Amino acid sequence: MEEEQDKLLPIANVGRIMKQILTPNAKISKEAKQTMQECATEFISFVTGEASDKCQKENRKTVNGDDICWALSSLGFDDYAEAIVRYLHKYREVERERSANQHRSSAGPEQDNIEDSSHVSCQPQQQIEARNGIEFRILDKGNGSSFTNPS
Repeated sequence: MEEEQDKLLPIANVGRIMKQILTPNAKISKEAKQTMQECATEFISFVTGEASDKCQKENRKTVNGDDICWALSSLGFDDYAEAIVRYLHKYREVERERSANQHRSSAGPEQDNIEDSSHVSCQPQQQIEARNGIEFRILDKGNGSSFTNPS
């Protein structure tokens, strides 16, 4: 049982995400959290598995954001794929700008045209709002939730 739990998303995080959409006085049963935990974990595994299969066929070892978008679309989740493509585009745009600004400030004017999107710092990043009203907060690794619903 414990080994199975290790493969699931953390239930506290699932509960926190669920609470964001509910009214402040609403309660969520343990069973509801567990059900959502299992469903979300299965969905992520399903999509990631499809993306991984694509990478294996292309003799690549790394699954990237574009692979996830492709997998969502190929599995029939076109609405999700479109939203993720927009988010990924905005994320990369912000990373390029941030990287360019860091190079300008640290390397001087001769380095202004160099862009490196692989740099990751530990500071919360810019907020991006998609057309559907979901607000995305670009956070660096380990900084908690990556999206909220402003309702």
